[in-house]
Amino acid sequence: MTSTTSFTAQDTAFVRDFQTMSAFGATANGGVDRQAASHPDGEQRHWLTGLLEARGLTVRFDRVGNQWGLYEAVPGAPYVVVGSHMDSQPTAGRYDGAYGVLAAAHAAFRLVERWNAPGAEAPKFNIAVVNWFNEEGSRFKPSMMGSSVYTGKLPLDTALATTDAAGISVQDALDDIACRGSFDGPEPAYCAEIHIEQGRSMEREGITIGLVSSNWAANKYEFVVHGEQAHTGSTIIADRRDALLGASMLVVAAREIANRFPGVLHTSVGQLNVYPNSPVVVPSRVNLLLDLRSADEAVLAQADALLHERIAEIETLANVSVEQHHSHSWPVTPYQPEGVELAAKVAADLRLSNKKVMTLAGHDSTNMKDIVPTVMLFVPSVDGISHNEHEYTKDEDIVAGLAMLTEVVNRLCNGALEV
Repeated sequence: MTSTTSFTAQDTAFVRDFQTMSAFGATANGGVDRQAASHPDGEQRHWLTGLLEARGLTVRFDRVGNQWGLYEAVPGAPYVVVGSHMDSQPTAGRYDGAYGVLAAAHAAFRLVERWNAPGAEAPKFNIAVVNWFNEEGSRFKPSMMGSSVYTGKLPLDTALATTDAAGISVQDALDDIACRGSFDGPEPAYCAEIHIEQGRSMEREGITIGLVSSNWAANKYEFVVHGEQAHTGSTIIADRRDALLGASMLVVAAREIANRFPGVLHTSVGQLNVYPNSPVVVPSRVNLLLDLRSADEAVLAQADALLHERIAEIETLANVSVEQHHSHSWPVTPYQPEGVELAAKVAADLRLSNKKVMTLAGHDSTNMKDIVPTVMLFVPSVDGISHNEHEYTKDEDIVAGLAMLTEVVNRLCNGALEV
């Protein structure tokens, strides 16, 4: 598909729903701000409920706020779980995660319509559209919280007790938007997720569908740099224990380590909380989040060792102490090859250009692939922009991705990966 003139009525309805969805939490510069369990997040969740129920799906919320749209075509059979997340970073783009949820919903609509046609055969598995809770981790840490609870990687009680910067717990925030239920979630058979690439390789190569074969490994840390509060004017430099100076050295260290492994290692510091954050006070404490990512676990281990060597040096140079908390990490793990092969066959049948790619970012499917065979798909991102209000994917690409996802889920529901 190369232009909107070739869109079917179903395609046009999908694009229209995407535009409606993008109005929830819309920002002035064309993005969205729908942090987990915020009121805009609640509004779009209840809108999604209406959309799903209008097409015959039953909507339930589980105990950690994952939103499920269920269609039971075969009573008692497990479900093919398909979806992504609708929460966002602050001032984020419209496509990250949300596209995957809406594409999952419309894929389900198309398949349910096929199954209900006269003479149609019933599938082997049911379908469950999912909107995972708190994938981004911007308001509540860690990220991928909802799928981590569902897959047993994070205790429910721990998740519900987690608080944001204002001290509001996940449980209270979910109750405030009426999105916490008593459902345990469906029994999964397979999983599929489609997402924007959040990089520029596919656009650069003219590829429509990315077949995700594996994820990069990552180590994520929360550091607390401890110094001593003092007057910025009267305290001589030699006497200062400046926590912000130490934190700044960590930021620079992370970038310098990345520069030692160009293109192979990504590092970042995405959040700093400075206390007391006052104009004439030397900061006494800084909390920061730092991560290291690589497709090469040996490189990741080497970078991790270098980081910890630098921490000891920084403590001496800045006269501070650095407290470390290991937030979470994951290794390089492949998606099931049989799922990648299935997706490649679908792309060929649909005549969609495709290639195998790795995902540098974490996704809920990276949790799901540890419990069931999972297919992860990408569509291109214009200029690779993501976590930014100018994030954009062309309509013809999101529509092509929907066609791709629909057929992948169709084949999963019909037992294409059954031995």
